[in-house]
Amino acid sequence: MKRWKGLPVLIFITCLTVALSACGGSADLGKLGKTDPSDVLVAYFSCTNHTKSVANYIADITGGTLYEITPEIPYTSEDLNYNSDCRANREQNDDSARPAIKGEVENMEQYDVIYLGYPIWWGQAPKIIYTFLESYDLSGKTIVPFCTSGSSSIGSSATNLHSSASGATWLNGKRFSGAAQRSEVENWVNGLNG
Repeated sequence: MKRWKGLPVLIFITCLTVALSACGGSADLGKLGKTDPSDVLVAYFSCTNHTKSVANYIADITGGTLYEITPEIPYTSEDLNYNSDCRANREQNDDSARPAIKGEVENMEQYDVIYLGYPIWWGQAPKIIYTFLESYDLSGKTIVPFCTSGSSSIGSSATNLHSSASGATWLNGKRFSGAAQRSEVENWVNGLNG
């Protein structure tokens, strides 16, 4: 009896077809283990709209819910004048600073994955990000940090946030320039697939 030489190929194609059909065509977040966009929150803080732009890309790519972290007292241009004793500098130099947030995330319990975006201020996340993290029980959630900066890397900004949500699983973050393009953001999000 002759063995058909195409059998291994047929088995491979059958296995591949079964695997692809099991995916159901929904977005796969790989390492994040989520396929339902309703489980994804994209929370961000932005004063100059650079971080907002990246957050919008991520929400569009993942289908997640977009949430802007809005300070109760908005930052003015004087508050962000880094060459002076401005509000942002005073907050960054005060470990206990926790600027108040206007509003809150409704139904935080429904989200399993949180993309967390912020600008880099003096090498770190703004203190309002600590306020956000400490306002919720984030135990069991996966947090994916991202930041924007003209020159600084994400550095220790993300790891320094871990203690404010110690029950969460933190993935490695990414720094984007203020002029980041959607394709760069999409490559990063897709790269989280493993």
